[in-house]
This record gives sequence, C-alpha cells and structure tokens, in this order.
Amino acid sequence: MNFEIRAEAASDIAAIHDVTAAAFLNAPHTDHTEQFIVDALREAGALTVSLVAVEMGRVIGQVSLSPVSISDGASGWYGLGPISVSPERQGRGIGSALMKAALNALKEIDAAGCVLLGDPAYYSRFGFKPEAGLILPDVPAEYFQVLPLGPSLPRGVVDYHAAFNAQG
Repeated sequence: MNFEIRAEAASDIAAIHDVTAAAFLNAPHTDHTEQFIVDALREAGALTVSLVAVEMGRVIGQVSLSPVSISDGASGWYGLGPISVSPERQGRGIGSALMKAALNALKEIDAAGCVLLGDPAYYSRFGFKPEAGLILPDVPAEYFQVLPLGPSLPRGVVDYHAAFNAQG
C-alpha cells in the first residue's frame, strides 16, 4: 500500500468529486449529495482543510474539514466530513490514514475540537464519542460524535455550514 496524503491541489478537484460520488453510491443513510457538499464548501471558502490520498498519481480518497457554529458561542470547532475512499480501495487503511491526518491538521491550527456524523463503531477508535451537551437536531444522538482537542467542551446546538444543504 503505497499512497501519500497531501493537501488538495486545483488539479484534484474533479477527481475528488468523482471519488466522493463513488464512495457514497451504495452507502446507506445518504442522500448522495456528499460530492456537492465538498464542492459547495470549496466554492464558499469554507473548506478549511481538504486532504487527499493519492496512489500512483491518482486520487483514491479525500477528507474535508469545515467550521461549525455552536449555539453557546464556542469558537474553533470544526466538522469532519465528508470523508471518502474509492470503493475498490476501501478496507485497506486509507480512511484511517485520512482521519489521522485530518486530526493532526486540526491540532496544527489549534482547533478546539471536532464533530462528525457517522458510525460510532468506526469513529470511536479515533476518540470520538457522543456528548449529551452537544446536539445536532434530527439526528440520533449516538451518531453525532465529538472529539475535544482542548480543555473545554461547549454545550448547545451545532450548525454545519450552509454548503451541507447543497443538492447539485
């Protein structure tokens, strides 16, 4: 497995779109808009971090980080996602490597913490867990997970960037 993780380049944008669409094509619990979300975050200047996994010059995965707002006014919090790996490359550690690189990127910018919506069985291994004090409306609490990177944990309703409403 010889892949590298690096910041996205302008030449990666079309491949990121395609990899994201393919990664979520047969996924449960999706409305298949993830590729449009990444595009809209980028277009809005809200894609704080976008890392790609590249193998032999080809993008095989991507992870996005964007700011979230919390109703208590806490700052420095980010949402992780979408995270995508080409279907034929899933289950080979690429997603885990992207997760670790994304969390390191957050530490480098002194982020206060990170939230995500996803499978608790997968994301708990990176330290994410549900927190009763942080709420994402209309989502089962166990799937909305939090990883504080600093000493405090805010309380309130989390709101993702408007780009998460992108439809295409």
